[in-house]
Amino acid sequence: MLYICYVKIDDEIKSKFDSNIQKAMVNIIYTHNFFWQSQVTMLKKHAIQPQHYNVLRIIKGKHPNPVSPGEIKKVMLDKGADVTRLLDKLEKMGAVKRKLCDSNRRMMDVNITDKGIKLLAAIAPEIKKNASVQLKNISEQEAQKLSDLLDKIRG
Repeated sequence: MLYICYVKIDDEIKSKFDSNIQKAMVNIIYTHNFFWQSQVTMLKKHAIQPQHYNVLRIIKGKHPNPVSPGEIKKVMLDKGADVTRLLDKLEKMGAVKRKLCDSNRRMMDVNITDKGIKLLAAIAPEIKKNASVQLKNISEQEAQKLSDLLDKIRG
């Protein structure tokens, strides 16, 4: 029989909870920060933050069509991030291009560049490896169940 050892949230933060609901909520926040910090560390060598990575993936998902900053903001994971500043850095790096929209001069079109596509390709195996290491204690079925439960929470 295989025993998987893991640290429980009660032990990790040295706290007792009033209810399992409160415990689950704290656990979700704690785990989010665990994943977030891991991504920050991994992406540091590429000189980007997780928000930059998220924006690049969104833009690449629309490639070869352009996407507006408003469309990017709608689907970003971090809704509090400043899209303009994120795009400024990505453009400075040569990973994206911005230009005025041909059909609406008040809008901006954003496209990923070849350099941006190469950057994502370089990061992809690291993201995959990171996810498999961080989720090594759960099966595919458990991962699906977890995802379903998280969807249910957002109901």
